[in-house]
Amino acid sequence: MTIKLCSDIIDKQDVDNLISWLQTLPKLTKGNKTLEFEEMFSSYLGCDYSVFCNSGSSANLLITSALIQSGMLKNSKIVVPQVSWSTTVFPAMQLGMQPIMCDCNLLNLGIDIDHFSRIIKEHKPSALILVHVLGLDSNVEKILEICQENGIFLIEDTCESLGSVTSGSKLGSFGLASSFSFYFGHHISTIEGGMVCTSDKDFADIIRMIRSHGWDRDLDEETKLKYKKRHNVKEFDALYKFYYEGFNLRSTDLQAVIGINQIPKIQNISEIRQRNYKHYLNNIKDDLWKPKSDQETVSNMGYPLIVGNREELSKALVDNDIECRPLVSGSMGAQPAWKNKYGECTMKNASVVNNNGMYVPNHQDLTMEDINKVCKIINDTGNSHV
Repeated sequence: MTIKLCSDIIDKQDVDNLISWLQTLPKLTKGNKTLEFEEMFSSYLGCDYSVFCNSGSSANLLITSALIQSGMLKNSKIVVPQVSWSTTVFPAMQLGMQPIMCDCNLLNLGIDIDHFSRIIKEHKPSALILVHVLGLDSNVEKILEICQENGIFLIEDTCESLGSVTSGSKLGSFGLASSFSFYFGHHISTIEGGMVCTSDKDFADIIRMIRSHGWDRDLDEETKLKYKKRHNVKEFDALYKFYYEGFNLRSTDLQAVIGINQIPKIQNISEIRQRNYKHYLNNIKDDLWKPKSDQETVSNMGYPLIVGNREELSKALVDNDIECRPLVSGSMGAQPAWKNKYGECTMKNASVVNNNGMYVPNHQDLTMEDINKVCKIINDTGNSHV
């Protein structure tokens, strides 16, 4: 039987609950169930506001657009990690910002703090998008301190790290805003879906408006009145007044119902992923690269590897019915979409990840026997000559 890279978290109970709800003939588009899901997620994460949208990619797009349209930024420069995901970086490119790539470190795959400090000195950026790679804390507390000292807004892309905890707080609760993904194979699933989280009410209101065309229909009455007065809007015209350049990135109550049933599972899933992560760490031979993190919980989405013979190891894994992938996007500076616009951007550590990085399965349905099989092939085949 194939050891799959990921496993669907939607189970029969979720489907049965969804069917029961559908039999009441409810409103299926965004409505009260979306609000309930958002409130539950805020309570789980420890933030004040959550905004449900149709994907983690859309969550990043919403945050980037809100940063621009809010007028908060001192300039258009935004730091993006070389080791990240396409739709972490693309919104800055698409919306006319000046993305500046930052190299990764080879401990937890987050950004290299020394390089980030040099970027600050040279470019004085307005914002940083920090990706927590595969559940690993990217030194968020130290980076937040640097950002606060330099007037930089910190955004956390937490799409791969739901449930990870550092210094008693969940990843995604440190910056101005954070993004989460509920796609198949992530920590929880709403089929498709994502969330923007923040404790800044004004920012949350802008996110809500940009999510839905730019209008104010999802705001509280007091805030709606402020916008109407500010723009001298008559009551009859109010439904079709667009205060920001919006999209339609809403999700549905159907997906929110699934999400509501998923939230109670997060703790157990995170504990299983942490257990699996530690088993990998303890059973992969010490002369191979291993991630390093002191955080309390690594809600690991996939176990990362950096090896000198990636092609050989990946073939050995696949030949033994074990799925594996390159380490997310590798170096975004080597991706065609980036090179077409800016030319290739090569950095030392990100190049190592790009050429030698990969990851193997970690999910709630893995057995210790599965992990032992994966570890044996890694130990027998992998080498450290990067």
